[in-house]
Amino acid sequence: MRDINRHRLSPLQRYFNDPMSRRSILGLGARLTAAFALAGLPALGHSATRRLTSLGADPFTLGVASGDPTSDAVVLWTRLSREVLQNIGAQDDALEVRYELARDRDFRNIARSGAMVAAPELGHSVHADVRGLDSDQVYFYRWQIGDVTSTVGRTKTAADEAADIQIFNFAFASCQQYEHGFYTAYRHMANEDLDLIVHLGDYIYERTWGQNLVRAHEGPEIINLNNYRARYNTYKSDPDLQAAHAAAPWAVTWDDHEVDNNYAADIAEDDQTPDQLLQRRAAAYQAFYEFMPIRLPVGRQGPNMPIHRRLRFGKLMEMNILDTRQYRSDQACGDGRKPSCAEHQDNSRTLLGQAQRDWLYGGLATTDTTWNVLAQQIMMASLRSVGDNGKELWPMDIWDGYPYERQQLLQALKSLGTPNPVVMTGDIHSNWAADLKLDFDAPGSETVGSEFVGTSITSGGDGADMTEYGAALLANNPHVKFYNAQRGYVKATLTPSLWQSDYKVVPSVTTANAPISTRKTFVVEAGNPGVQEA
Repeated sequence: MRDINRHRLSPLQRYFNDPMSRRSILGLGARLTAAFALAGLPALGHSATRRLTSLGADPFTLGVASGDPTSDAVVLWTRLSREVLQNIGAQDDALEVRYELARDRDFRNIARSGAMVAAPELGHSVHADVRGLDSDQVYFYRWQIGDVTSTVGRTKTAADEAADIQIFNFAFASCQQYEHGFYTAYRHMANEDLDLIVHLGDYIYERTWGQNLVRAHEGPEIINLNNYRARYNTYKSDPDLQAAHAAAPWAVTWDDHEVDNNYAADIAEDDQTPDQLLQRRAAAYQAFYEFMPIRLPVGRQGPNMPIHRRLRFGKLMEMNILDTRQYRSDQACGDGRKPSCAEHQDNSRTLLGQAQRDWLYGGLATTDTTWNVLAQQIMMASLRSVGDNGKELWPMDIWDGYPYERQQLLQALKSLGTPNPVVMTGDIHSNWAADLKLDFDAPGSETVGSEFVGTSITSGGDGADMTEYGAALLANNPHVKFYNAQRGYVKATLTPSLWQSDYKVVPSVTTANAPISTRKTFVVEAGNPGVQEA
């Protein structure tokens, strides 16, 4: 178990010792169930729904988004500003919000339209799962309430599972600590011609980290539902992030900072009890759903919210979106970078949990796509180091801390014959490219897959091209082919024969309007696992 005396947080103690706070959040599940049922009804079918005629101000201050595309459906998202609703006395009302989905940006060719309920129980967020669409089709969408129309978003459905896609472009990103800098990378991403954007977690940060902050969060560490809502509101108010959301559909998962740094299942980093962390998870998970364009019956789940899912894009790619936080065993040996201990070698410890692991293996065994992706949070390739005393050190929060389950997964990729497995990773605030080996201790061991790790959007500040940390890890881990610690994202271009990853970086996030450049390009040839510099 980790040291529970680290980083004692008096705000948490005050909150969890408040009986009103406990009662409030313990009643969350019942309220959410009712709210989700309400929000899922068409507006005109709910007698309590109010139809506004005039608002006096734009309520779409957080922009628009879409996500989780399938061959015939996509989720459209927006959220109404509480401040605007308060000004007209509508903050406690269920409100009708209409959407239009068109084949052209001018909305002359409307494909679908409808009405949804923006319920106060879900913070007046709206998720429209629009179905019956054409496959592999670009659409444009907008929302309307009263006399106000939102900005226009662009989205795209996936290709039919039997389609022979010749090219697919997407980007992936993670770790966007608002205080650490500007989201300039998102502005550049929005200008790419992308079929999909994948976010691998740490969309928000639950408390302040680091020094020399560029922008400020509101308030201290976030704990309850209103706290989490306010934090998301700050992040999603950024115009560059809004532009990226409006440019393409997103597929999202979470990491730790959406709840609590380095949490593991119901075990907190600090002195919260398991029950307290589960209470906090219920609030954090609901807020995640409210602010994300995600297709899930989330409000019914409380602190247990399965978000692993699978997206398919023709015969070209199947993407397994994983959750490495909700089901994991506690970090071994007290967490951090540590020598191995008995707990570290315990074969019963897990990152994925049995249900998610079985689901993943089932997909890997039956897939017939050219590229098979694990979109997940933490680095899978080994990053062991050597301490001053000559002992090997293992980072316990990533896959290195769960060596048995990692070995089983890598062996499964080989034994199941999964075509061209590629792991996409965030979390670590740096760029990496690595071969996935059956035995990381043996450089000549068989390579069974490839891993591309994307840096942060802002977390860690400006960063650097090379650091002592990176140089040391490169020297100790020959399967790792690239390291860079600048900020940015990875653009991936897929064809039936080649996967290309372009590492896009900005020179600064502490100043606005930085340019973008490609720092390095790596490829994977279909049928030949392992990364190669282009």
